[in-house]
Amino acid sequence: MPISVVGYAAHSPTSDLVPYRFERRDPRADDVTIEILYCDVCHSDLHTARNDWGNSLYPVVPGHEIVGRVTAVGSAVSRFKAGDAVGVGCLVDADRSCPACEHGQEQYCEHKVFTYSAIDPKDGSVTQGGYSKRVVVSERFVLKMPDGLDLKGAAPLLCAGITTYSPLRFWGVGKGDKVAVTGLGGLGHMGLKLAKAMGAEVTLFSRSPGKEEDARRLGADHVVISTDEAQMAAVHGHFSLIIDTVPYDHDLNPYIPTLAVDGTLVLVGYLGPLGTALNTAPLVLERKAVAGSLIGGLPETQEMLDFCGEHGLTADVEIIPMKAINQAYARMLKSDVKYRFVIDMASLED
Repeated sequence: MPISVVGYAAHSPTSDLVPYRFERRDPRADDVTIEILYCDVCHSDLHTARNDWGNSLYPVVPGHEIVGRVTAVGSAVSRFKAGDAVGVGCLVDADRSCPACEHGQEQYCEHKVFTYSAIDPKDGSVTQGGYSKRVVVSERFVLKMPDGLDLKGAAPLLCAGITTYSPLRFWGVGKGDKVAVTGLGGLGHMGLKLAKAMGAEVTLFSRSPGKEEDARRLGADHVVISTDEAQMAAVHGHFSLIIDTVPYDHDLNPYIPTLAVDGTLVLVGYLGPLGTALNTAPLVLERKAVAGSLIGGLPETQEMLDFCGEHGLTADVEIIPMKAINQAYARMLKSDVKYRFVIDMASLED
């Protein structure tokens, strides 16, 4: 039988999120049914609620950084049992047989199914996210939460955490590597923590001098004000990797000279055209690169969670009740959060 669930949904690009009752699918043999305890609030939730990317399916229940406990499992489920602490990230399905899926890189599958505002190809239903009391997800797309990890602070790891962890791992960051993070928000603060835990020498690029104390608390060894020409010149040719978390169009050219030969600037925060032409001279003359990276596959996301469990890493969060979500969206637009909002689903009446 389908499961009746209450959540919060946007019904149009201009409407507030309001209580909304809907049905989760009748659990399949490989499904895990989860009581949601916490759900992080991501900028992608706001973009989707407001249809900023032009592909929202209304009504939409956002939320793709979900932490909860298993309440039931299907007959074919072998990895989970009732009572397990689990997570669900940005994806809830994929075609499972393409080269990307076979290599554990479901995020690059051409037929991936996002956690909300996507079509489930198996039954044609629209997926709905974690701003709700329960969710039903295929076992393959459920993640085990490490013992002892604070579940409230762990929710943002399922997007902000893996989005920064994946390029750090792909580009092989290790002890002594010189890594910079551009932007100190939800993604940036996790980038600092993760790079530091990997043993890197970590620098924050920021336009705001007032962020130095917080950046150092989060793991930055150095802070460089990107609008200060002298400070930028002092790190010329310094970094093997820059993780750029800035979520809006910005000029990349000032950062390219700070890369070492063979260095890479990886975009993880902005989707869209750049308004300033990229000067290719330093790319060609010093074999530098500008690249992009999208979340991570299921094996890498589990690896990231285990790494965070081993090092005691979670996000800095502000816990809010479900009814405060519209105010949280307004505050996010003003960057008025350090560094992620997390919804306590106990505040949502069933």
